[in-house]
Amino acid sequence: MPNVVVIGAQWGDEGKGKVVDLLTEHAQMVVRFQGGNNAGHTLVVGGQKTVLHLIPSGILHPGKTCVIGNGVVVDPAVLVGEIDALKARGFLKDDAQLLISDNAHVIFPWHKLLDSFREKARGGSAIGTTGRGIGPSYEDKVARRGIRMRDLLNPDRLRKRIEERLPQALEELKDLCAQAGADVPQLEVPQVLAEFSALGARLKPYVHDASLYLSEQVRRGARILFEGAQGTLLDVDHGTYPFVTSSNCVAGNAAVGSGLGPTAIDKVMGISKAYTTRVGGGPFPTELNDAIGEQLRKVGDEFGATTGRPRRCGWLDGVVLRYAARVNGLWGMALTKLDVLSGLKTLQICNAYDLDGQKITELPGDYEDLARVKPIYESMPGWDEKLAGVRTFDELPENAKRYVRRVEEVSGVPVVCVSVGADRGETVLLQNPFRAE
Repeated sequence: MPNVVVIGAQWGDEGKGKVVDLLTEHAQMVVRFQGGNNAGHTLVVGGQKTVLHLIPSGILHPGKTCVIGNGVVVDPAVLVGEIDALKARGFLKDDAQLLISDNAHVIFPWHKLLDSFREKARGGSAIGTTGRGIGPSYEDKVARRGIRMRDLLNPDRLRKRIEERLPQALEELKDLCAQAGADVPQLEVPQVLAEFSALGARLKPYVHDASLYLSEQVRRGARILFEGAQGTLLDVDHGTYPFVTSSNCVAGNAAVGSGLGPTAIDKVMGISKAYTTRVGGGPFPTELNDAIGEQLRKVGDEFGATTGRPRRCGWLDGVVLRYAARVNGLWGMALTKLDVLSGLKTLQICNAYDLDGQKITELPGDYEDLARVKPIYESMPGWDEKLAGVRTFDELPENAKRYVRRVEEVSGVPVVCVSVGADRGETVLLQNPFRAE
């Protein structure tokens, strides 16, 4: 049975949560393999909105196992809050439905404080982080001083780890607070130990060897859906560095972040909006600072699910999509929010850039070059019809069909799913990645 990775093909916020929720019906388990609660996946089922930050988007389906892999950094308080909120609404009735890797690293209060004060210190060079402590937590992981979920279950070991790390963090915070003219936050070992020991006790039933569990499921022929967070252009290696997140968002990390070998992955499905958005700093060639950009933001409800920040909006960037297809090995593409384009008389698709007078068709590796490019557009006629009631490709207006087909040509990837509204049911699935071709 095929195992499928769902990955963002732009700068995040592409609608991965909705697509994962839709495809979970055909899978047996869903795995988050990177990022943390800086991600916000929004699901709308029967008109009811659910925003998840850590728990995989398949959790609304009874009987499906959801796994938080070793590549995720976990804020235990946020996770406990999500668990409680889901249980209060009648979901997650069986604790066996959720599994957390014992090797996942933990976000502590000093991580969030360092994140916030470092961003303030950058001033005009701020990256636009969410301040959730994601970057500093990954930094501790790579520096081999991180604290993992397994440590939360052992109070003696947890005390030792906190006693080792907290004084170092406070020293850095002292300098940052002095720059900001702020008081140094009061963090003490007993306080942190008590809080996180209690959180560890709450989460203990869910903490297991996720790699072992998943490898057993692969041997049994289970269908696994890997849920990426953020997007390809935010990948720490392959994104618009340094305006990126702190983890690898590309499909190759699905294996590393879950503890499986790469042969466990069969297909990669990219998710792209029918236009482009970005949150935070960094280059954005097709950004629209005009009435059309504002219309896309308003109609598309382009405000961050995690921070509430307004998203920058622009035309679809085919250069970005081709790049995402290459570094992820995309099998197919889901095109979301096609309905948001209804009512626009003329649509633009960027298929190349002008860089200092030279036409280029591939993404520059240097973000400063990308910041200087000018998009080269091709125009297509729009459509006036509303798309909310569309359930088959043939029901789309002719100009909408032409737009979808042009996206396929520009990206080099077949469009296998089209979203025409926020609700789960407002989706046209043209090819199911879990079915043999």
